[in-house]
Amino acid sequence: MTEHATRPPPDRSRRQWLQALAVAPVGAAAGSLPAPARAAFKTRARVVIAGSGLGGIAVANRLSALLEGAQITIVDRKEEHNYQPGYTLVATGVWPVDKVRDRNADYQPAGVQWVKDMVAGFEPAANTVVTAGGQRIPYDFLVVATGVHLDYAQIAGMDAAAIGKAPGLASVYPSPQAAEATWAAMQAFTAKGGQAVMTLPATPLKCAGAPLKMTFMLRDRLLKAGTLGASKIQFQSALGNVFGVKVVNDNVLARWKALGIDVEYSRKLTSIDLAARRATFTSPEGEKVEMPYDFIHVVPPMRAPDAVKNSELAWKEGPFAAGGWLEVEKSTLQHRRYPNVFGIGDINGTPRGKTAATVKKSAPLVAHNLVQVIAGRPADQAFDGYTSCPLITREGSAMLIEFDYEGRLTPSLPMIEPLQDSFFAWLMKYRMLKPAYMAVLKGRV
Repeated sequence: MTEHATRPPPDRSRRQWLQALAVAPVGAAAGSLPAPARAAFKTRARVVIAGSGLGGIAVANRLSALLEGAQITIVDRKEEHNYQPGYTLVATGVWPVDKVRDRNADYQPAGVQWVKDMVAGFEPAANTVVTAGGQRIPYDFLVVATGVHLDYAQIAGMDAAAIGKAPGLASVYPSPQAAEATWAAMQAFTAKGGQAVMTLPATPLKCAGAPLKMTFMLRDRLLKAGTLGASKIQFQSALGNVFGVKVVNDNVLARWKALGIDVEYSRKLTSIDLAARRATFTSPEGEKVEMPYDFIHVVPPMRAPDAVKNSELAWKEGPFAAGGWLEVEKSTLQHRRYPNVFGIGDINGTPRGKTAATVKKSAPLVAHNLVQVIAGRPADQAFDGYTSCPLITREGSAMLIEFDYEGRLTPSLPMIEPLQDSFFAWLMKYRMLKPAYMAVLKGRV
């Protein structure tokens, strides 16, 4: 494995690849789905969408085209729309923070009612959403798109507001501001080098590749700064692996071994002393290990937001019950007990699928299946759990990992080998995926 970034191909070859990649990110994720119905279905149904991230707005735009006369309401206080797949690029100095910040108002379809309040609870037996401000919003059909809750509270001493302020404290997940602050912390660390600790919790994660990308890129930044020889990177996983797809896990571990990145398993970050720069990890048996650090990337445990977790919509038993995830049938994404409810995105209690690429493929399916149910027909389209992770290995190079519920690799671009890093996969992450994301957001693909 070479230390330098992969070189771009010759001009002619590059033009051919750019032409292919210009359409691939959209086609790969949506090509197997049926086209939307040509004629809008007439209905007076009240459809409430809880959440205005990629999933919520994408479904709203599609339903606006598929339904005529429906009353569609989005409930969410957040007015800024964040391109979360770009957070790792901001946090590693590749993108400026403005590239991941937009306005929700610019993407919501005309005619949709926007209730600028947070969902505080669901009463599915009464077909009602309750907001933090006390509003009770009735619905005939509901789409849950609330995303995840970043449970930093499980880590004693952790303060998300201190990211980039406490010495060496980094975490890419909470916001664009946190991603920008993480880059500041990374710059300060790589200027001198030292002990870096990278973490991974045991819960389901949105963008499960982000902790790996941050590890690869930290090493790359140390190399470029000339402080790699004075540094040590240790990855602490609360699981028995670093990635849930075995062939990807094995590939990453082989790369890290060659790069000198150490890995420890079954170590959950349970507390952190920000002033002393010491992290405590706990094994399943309760054994505690303290580690000093000069830089630490904290990946918080994740669960469903309280509004879902504490409602009848959450799983009550099985592997997804502890996190309070939405109880949906994994193929149709329809609620298993309340057939007028669907889930989209990170909130779903399914085996995999907490990425923007998952929404890219499942948003057309959820909109189609919901229209079917509104029309009195069964949800008849099945989702295979498609997930995609452009896994950055260094600046200028990445692997494009695509897989399904079963953990099978499902490559959609024959010119890209999934487990081989390349400039082309990097180009998709760096330049092509945000335009594809925006097309999904607007309901165009």
